[in-house]
Amino acid sequence: MEKKHSEKGKASLDLTRPKLNRNTIVYHETGDLFADTCEIVESAQSIAYAAVDTILVQRNWLLGKRIAIECLDENGKADYGKKTMKKLSAELKEKYGKGFDFSSLYKYVKFHQEFPQILDSLSPKSGRPLSWTHYRILLQETSPEARAWYTKEAQEQAWSVRTLQRNISSQYYYRILMSQNAESVEKEMKELTASYQADKLEFIKNPVIAEFLGLSSNTDFTESDLEQRIITHIQKFLMELGKGYAFVARQQHIRTEKEDYYIDLVFYNYILKCFVLIDLKTSKITHQDVGQMDMYIRMYDEMKRNEGDNPTLGIILCSDTDEDIAKYSILHGHEQLFASKYKTCLPSEEQLREEIEIQKRFYYLQKEDKEN
Repeated sequence: MEKKHSEKGKASLDLTRPKLNRNTIVYHETGDLFADTCEIVESAQSIAYAAVDTILVQRNWLLGKRIAIECLDENGKADYGKKTMKKLSAELKEKYGKGFDFSSLYKYVKFHQEFPQILDSLSPKSGRPLSWTHYRILLQETSPEARAWYTKEAQEQAWSVRTLQRNISSQYYYRILMSQNAESVEKEMKELTASYQADKLEFIKNPVIAEFLGLSSNTDFTESDLEQRIITHIQKFLMELGKGYAFVARQQHIRTEKEDYYIDLVFYNYILKCFVLIDLKTSKITHQDVGQMDMYIRMYDEMKRNEGDNPTLGIILCSDTDEDIAKYSILHGHEQLFASKYKTCLPSEEQLREEIEIQKRFYYLQKEDKEN
């Protein structure tokens, strides 16, 4: 009788214990108070992040489904529904802000088309659910077979967004197929993406999440202490220059098909009647940096430039250890305008070099004092 009573009591106890699932905070008591509390906090954050990701995926898929019903023809083309989509985009942006431009709405429709069963796979049997940013990157892959493979690998291997982007951009799937030694290709990939996988702040740095939650992006994550000091001082320097500069934005988010970029400083000069973009590099200027600035200029001219505005101007600042330089960039065809008019209101390269050098000296002196 005692044995039966004991078993009955044990069964009763098990029934009252809450069942653990992916939404339950779990931690292991190790005897280290700080480590245990950190595990609880990070576990809670992970659950919250996953919940936001799941809801964002559902929202965008459903938006794509609803827009497709209204705007696609019988062949799945959106040509005849473009006016409707543009009107809807303008209305949604006015009410909800960013994230609803025409290209975003078009991606939502494509997402619904390419992943028709997505709502059934938000809780995969193995691995973790993918975020909307993962799916946005997956849409870059045109091959259904390759896209399915990347999706499976990203879930099962818990690839970060940056890891997935790197693998698609480097055609990892096709290199695996063609290689006679797939293990070496995989090993190289893991070595090259190790830092991406270790980035615990990837989620909260994601501007898509910030837009979805109606929050402003935290630009502190995109700047080092030295960069913050230099950018802050250059901002003050240009405003105090007194040559028509009006501050527009700091760390302004620019999104392309493959990457999220941040322009360090954006001004509008009402004497020159043009936008002035400033980007700081902490290493030597490369051809890629100049190409990136030209991309910023093109995008700004397309998105922000109004009738009567002059072409957008870009200034690339380099804070290399050995030499501080400034390079002015403007698209081909406007060099004469740049030479004859723009330089009258721009600080000289020597002035910019001096301002950067001053802030670097202050920074390193303060850092040395703290260390001592």
